[in-house]
Amino acid sequence: MIEVKNLSKMYGGFRALDRVSFQVRRGEVVGFLGPNGAGKSTTMRILTCFLSASDGVARVHGIDVFDNPLEVRRKLGYLPQRAPLYGEMRVWDYLRFCADMRGLSESTFKSRMKRVVEVCGLAKVLGKDIRTLSHGYRQRVGLGQALVHEPPILILDEPTSDLDPNEKAEVIRYIQEIGKNHTVLLSTHNLNEVEAACARAIIVSKGRVVADGPLDEIRAKSGVGRYVITVEEKRARDGFKAPSAQEAHDALRAIKGVTSVQELPTDDRAHTFQLNAPHGVDLRADLFQLILQKGWMLLEMRRESQTLEDVFKALTRGDERADRGLAALVGESFSPDEDDEDEDEDEDEAEDEKPVAKAPAKSPPKEEPKKAPAKAAEEDEDDEEDDEDEDEDDEEDDEEDDEEEEEEKPAAKKGAKK
Repeated sequence: MIEVKNLSKMYGGFRALDRVSFQVRRGEVVGFLGPNGAGKSTTMRILTCFLSASDGVARVHGIDVFDNPLEVRRKLGYLPQRAPLYGEMRVWDYLRFCADMRGLSESTFKSRMKRVVEVCGLAKVLGKDIRTLSHGYRQRVGLGQALVHEPPILILDEPTSDLDPNEKAEVIRYIQEIGKNHTVLLSTHNLNEVEAACARAIIVSKGRVVADGPLDEIRAKSGVGRYVITVEEKRARDGFKAPSAQEAHDALRAIKGVTSVQELPTDDRAHTFQLNAPHGVDLRADLFQLILQKGWMLLEMRRESQTLEDVFKALTRGDERADRGLAALVGESFSPDEDDEDEDEDEDEAEDEKPVAKAPAKSPPKEEPKKAPAKAAEEDEDDEEDDEDEDEDDEEDDEEDDEEEEEEKPAAKKGAKK
């Protein structure tokens, strides 16, 4: 239903998509994941004919998006991250307007509306102005306009953004219902929503596909299996001794296949440990055998599967680190210290270019006879007062000179400026 092959998109010198390739088959609900700036929205806008690609092939329902964009739009229902709705229109009128643009007859529209109202939960707001609705209901209206013409393919870009938890749960339930009869490509940052609504995911990072497949296969990409085991701290079976934390740690670490053991916080009646092993190694039988031999009281043992969030972080962490290290890379070719030196040199050159005023010649200082300390202090104070008076007189003389220069300027210059 959707085929993308070596799709690339350039914005000047920036490559937003780098030879992206994937397929979405009929009846699939696929999560399209990635951090901000990964290229998700760019890919969706190309598929919905809002953007053209720089290179590669994109087909929707077997139709090339570049050769026949109008036919592609007929096969699609598209909900952007924030649906542009007409706030002054009532919900029913807006959906009628969308149906008219899709070329639906009045009878077809009414029959389709029964399904749209049921799936999107719009029965209570059909007569209300869109501008009076909450953000959650506006998202429902946006979803309704994407469904009204019964398209075989739905592309939803962040349909649950800015919704409260109850509204998010409702939208995901709608998507699950829609996915029974439609092919859905769902972009979201909420990985729990993908696990609830999707059986498959595509993860992109910096314009490249880094994972594509069923959720179980993607979780397995971490290559690590985790086990949690809890034993009694003060009790053991008859004839055996309860283990200390160190004894339990050493015994668990000695099991073949265990790569690391970490004690987890717990109450004072038990020891809890997390064990890591390579993916595909099952430690449960060996753990049970150890507990039986030691006579420990087993309270809990479980194998934890990697969450989609753990794998998502692992697959996209490298590019994020590169972003944070960009300043350091730039610093190798452009140093702030060098820039400061250049500025200092420019300032020095500017200072050299300034005309140097000639200082008046000063007569050599005359030697004065030594004075008594008390008299010297009094005369120093008098000298300071005289110096202050002289400074004030100099400032007044400078102001008078400036005024005289302004008056002496020829009037011709003023006329030339005018």
